[in-house]
Amino acid sequence: MLQSDGDTIACATNKAYWDAVRALYVVTPEVVNLENGYWGVMAEPVRREFIRQINMINYENTYYARLHSGKDFESVRTKVAEAVGAAVGEIALTRGATEALQLLIDGYNKLKPDDTVLYADLDYDSMQYAMNALELRRGVEVVKFDVPEPASRQSILDAYASALEANPKTRLLLLTHVSNRTGLVMPIAEIVRMAKAKRIDTIVDAAHSWGQLDFKVGELGADFVGFNLHKWIGAPPGIGFLYIRKDRLGDIDRDMGDADFPETDIRSRVHTGTVNFATVLTVPVALALHDKIGAAAKQARLRYLRDYWVHRVRAFKNIEILTPDEAGLYGAITSFRLAGKTSKADNDAIVAELRDRHKVLTVRRAGVAKGQCIRVTPALYTREADLDPLVDALAVVTGTKVA
Repeated sequence: MLQSDGDTIACATNKAYWDAVRALYVVTPEVVNLENGYWGVMAEPVRREFIRQINMINYENTYYARLHSGKDFESVRTKVAEAVGAAVGEIALTRGATEALQLLIDGYNKLKPDDTVLYADLDYDSMQYAMNALELRRGVEVVKFDVPEPASRQSILDAYASALEANPKTRLLLLTHVSNRTGLVMPIAEIVRMAKAKRIDTIVDAAHSWGQLDFKVGELGADFVGFNLHKWIGAPPGIGFLYIRKDRLGDIDRDMGDADFPETDIRSRVHTGTVNFATVLTVPVALALHDKIGAAAKQARLRYLRDYWVHRVRAFKNIEILTPDEAGLYGAITSFRLAGKTSKADNDAIVAELRDRHKVLTVRRAGVAKGQCIRVTPALYTREADLDPLVDALAVVTGTKVA
């Protein structure tokens, strides 16, 4: 536990500690990968465990699946629940946050025709699609609004308050804890309280937050949350989970009429075919490493790496940093835009120049109300020296002379 700002800075800049962490990862030297938001590179202990489990599954096949997988999967579910601070009966494993959130949005059964559902421009595309689908499925009105840019804690709260005030029939609000577009960290607990005061339910997209930020699910205050385990927890790709507070289970329908589990069991809200057994079985090793490195230490380091490059380029001409420096509103991810460069073509060209000329990998992000942008996402294995080429490249791209 980090007790003070001094502790946080000392931890984030402890070279010996983070060199030891970096040694756990083997990554390509062909490019500086600053696109770690897609999914997380497995650390070597996790990768080795994944291979071990793949070999075991391939060797034992259905003998394992029929006799032992149920008990083992329940053990994994228990470990996930303990790690996120939930009861095991509030957790169901999924193939990722997208599946988890689709099940929560589509399964939410308290809507009636002429109700309103609400979401923002910074919410993830797949979740916007799921909210839009409620118009046909539930007969509701779907309303989208824009998060202020540049943002501050107060301007975000004001924007949500105004959207709720302007749409008094709202019954369901989608919230994203950390935006995949800009890295903006939303003041989720405050917005959830605001919504609850108006008898509005919230579904929270925590795909990018848990493992990047240090928190337990109860701190969000939300009754319905979707999580990833293959982003910032570092499990193999294809694993996540959904959370439904135990007294709210009845407000989410069973998935496709699932009858494998009782209606009182959260696992009836997820009906999936054959899963990747090895992926699920590797989760405990990923959680153990996450715990060993330390959630607070990870958060401090990732914020430090973000600050390392952002504070150096803010003064560059014609560059717009979309993610504010205000405490609590950012983690690892930050996006930028060059002034006037708002189109797909503009940003694809900049991504290509950074990658092909400067060997720095980033990614274009669409969907931001004021125009497309470029996302930069360091990881735990990123060194300060890995960020210097990005700063140098942006100086070239913007035509800024650096002393």
